[in-house]
Amino acid sequence: MQIGFIGLGAMGSAMAGRLLAAGHEVHVWNRTPQRSEALRARGATVEATPAQAASRSQVVVTMVADDAALASVTFGDHGIAAGLANGAVHVGMSTVGVDAARDAAARHQAAGQRYVSVPVFGRPEAAAQGKLFLMAAGAQADLEAVSPVLDQLGQATRTIGPEPWQANLVKLLGNFMLMSMVETLAETGVVAERAGIAPATVVEALTGTIFNAPPYQNYGASIAAQRFRPAGFGLPLAQKDNRLLLAATDALGIPVPLASLLHDRFLAVRARGIGEGYDLSALAIGALADAGLRWNGQ
Repeated sequence: MQIGFIGLGAMGSAMAGRLLAAGHEVHVWNRTPQRSEALRARGATVEATPAQAASRSQVVVTMVADDAALASVTFGDHGIAAGLANGAVHVGMSTVGVDAARDAAARHQAAGQRYVSVPVFGRPEAAAQGKLFLMAAGAQADLEAVSPVLDQLGQATRTIGPEPWQANLVKLLGNFMLMSMVETLAETGVVAERAGIAPATVVEALTGTIFNAPPYQNYGASIAAQRFRPAGFGLPLAQKDNRLLLAATDALGIPVPLASLLHDRFLAVRARGIGEGYDLSALAIGALADAGLRWNGQ
C-alpha cells in the first residue's frame, strides 16, 4: 500500500519504520527535514510537502504534537488536503482535541476526502514492535479501508463509534486516568516516606498485588526513584491533554473535579521550571513539595 506519513517525532518515526518493515511504500514528511533521513536510509521516500506525500498515497497518517500542528499540516499551504485524492483517507493518530477532530472531518468531507481518528496508547518502543493500543472512530467503510495500516501498528484496535471525534475523547479520558494514577502514586509515596517507609517498598508491595498492571508498575517505579527523565509521555504534552479534556467536559457541561486539580498541579510544577525533557511522572514533584520533601533533581 502507498502510505503517507506526516510527523516524525519519536512515535511517528517508530510507526513509519514499522510500516516500512511490513513492506508498504511509505512517503514521509517532517517539519524538521533531518528527522526524515533515517527513514530514507530504510527505503522511505522523503517528500517536499505534506501535499506531495498525500498525492502519492492511498492513506495518509498524521502523528503531530497538537491541534495547531494538525491544522497546519492538513489545511495550511501545501497541506495534506491539497494533495489527497477524492476517496483517499486521512488517519489522524495524534492526540488532539474534540473540536480539532470535528473540524478535520468536516473539511475533508466537504472536499470529497475521508477522515478517521485513531489515536494510540503506547510508547515508541511499543510502536516499533506493532504493539500499540488503537482507539478508532469513523465510518466503518473508512476504518476497513485503513485496516492494513492499523493491523501493522497495533496489537488491538477498539472501535469507539462512527464519529471521528469520539476516539479523540476516549484518548483524552485515558490520558486523564494516567495523570490521576500518577498523582495517587505520588501522594502514596510521600505519605510512606513521611512514615519512615521507603516509597519503593510501598510501590512494589502494591503494584505486585492489587495494582498489578504495567502503568502502575512503570510509573510507580519512576516516582519512587524520582526518575523523571527522559520523557516517555512528556510533561508539557500531558498538560496540553489535560487542558483539552477540560475544554471537552466544559462543552458537555460536566464537572470533572480531579481534572481541575491536575490542571493546578501542572501549573505549580511548571512554575518550578519543570517542562521540556521531563516525563509525566515529574508531576510527582508537586506532591513532594507539598510534603516538604526534597527531590533529587533527576
